[in-house]
Amino acid sequence: MYPVLEGLRVIEASSFIAAPSCGLHLSQLGAEILRVDQIRGGLDYRRWPLAPSGASLYWEGLNKGKKSVGLNLRSREGRDLLCSLATTPGANAGILLTNYPSDSFLSYAALKKLREDIIVLRIIGRSDGTSAVDYTVNSVYGIPYMTGPASLGDAPVNHVLPAWDLLTGAYAAYCLLAALHHRNRHGIGQEIRVSLEDVAIASLGNIGSIADSTLNGADRARNGNDLYGAFGRDFETTDRRRVMVVAITEKQWSALLGALGVNDAVHQLEEELDVSFGVDEGLRYTHRDRLYPIVEKAIKARAYADVAKNFNEAGVCWGPYRTLSESISAEPALSEANPMLSLVTHRSGQRYLTPGAAATFDGLERRAPGSAPDLGEHTSEVLSGLLRLSGEEIAALRDRGVIDGPKAK
Repeated sequence: MYPVLEGLRVIEASSFIAAPSCGLHLSQLGAEILRVDQIRGGLDYRRWPLAPSGASLYWEGLNKGKKSVGLNLRSREGRDLLCSLATTPGANAGILLTNYPSDSFLSYAALKKLREDIIVLRIIGRSDGTSAVDYTVNSVYGIPYMTGPASLGDAPVNHVLPAWDLLTGAYAAYCLLAALHHRNRHGIGQEIRVSLEDVAIASLGNIGSIADSTLNGADRARNGNDLYGAFGRDFETTDRRRVMVVAITEKQWSALLGALGVNDAVHQLEEELDVSFGVDEGLRYTHRDRLYPIVEKAIKARAYADVAKNFNEAGVCWGPYRTLSESISAEPALSEANPMLSLVTHRSGQRYLTPGAAATFDGLERRAPGSAPDLGEHTSEVLSGLLRLSGEEIAALRDRGVIDGPKAK
């Protein structure tokens, strides 16, 4: 965690991945994120994967370093408290991050009546406001038909990485800071809506996929593990270990040929086809069916240890295939040798390597990541500190079931 956003306060009322990950990014750069939780937990409080104790590792991973205010959001009083927290005064306050519907009690119009320059960052599924999650956005825009081997025919393949959720969370954090900059310059608040669907469409457009399908009249074909548009694929060593090899640049291509000692074989193929693979990555893809056997034979004749040694010495772009469990045991980047990771004891009672901010800020102290809070852990602290409620008022709210959390000391 870095202190670059210290002093910034964001109220978060959210669930699932995109919105909580937005708050997480801001928290790990020093912002105070006050997460408002439904008493006894919201929709994602018990989502898998689970710790041996049954606690959600998913929830505590996305909410580490935040504070939790436990409110009964089914009650009018609880909702009013959330609105009051979202509209507290201050140049670095009055900011709400949410994925609640735009027509809920957290509507922009309702909040604007309480603070004229409020900033609301609302994450939604589809751009028309209807519900969507990563899997349903993927299904609409063709990703499952680009994924997997050609032998699957028309059977869709859902990949496990929630790409649009994660991209949306990161993009939303950027948008929120942009809105704050705009408010600081012009004194104007606003609502920003970021949809998973729009992030997916923009991403597909930005990498040329929409133009490709439009102009060339065909969808991108399935190519299994082949790297689209350049040279790349998995290969097996003589001791049955698999490696991923990629050669996009001319330097990477030259390093690969030299490490495997196949320059002559590739040169003969170039003369036969009257091409130069070194200067055009697209040609390596076009003629991959002729190039792959050359590389495959050379790697298949070597043990994994020899391949790794030769590749590393030559500067080949490659990586071994491992399960995540294997990498946790073997990969230095997944150990305390990586300054991004720290051993943290979490609310589940488990102690494990936990990531902080992914960026490195030169000249600033990198602080260890925090753990996720208990539900309502900071309720009394926040209500007394921000809303100036007395101990008697807080106790009365607790007695009426409006708030939850430990009693003030």
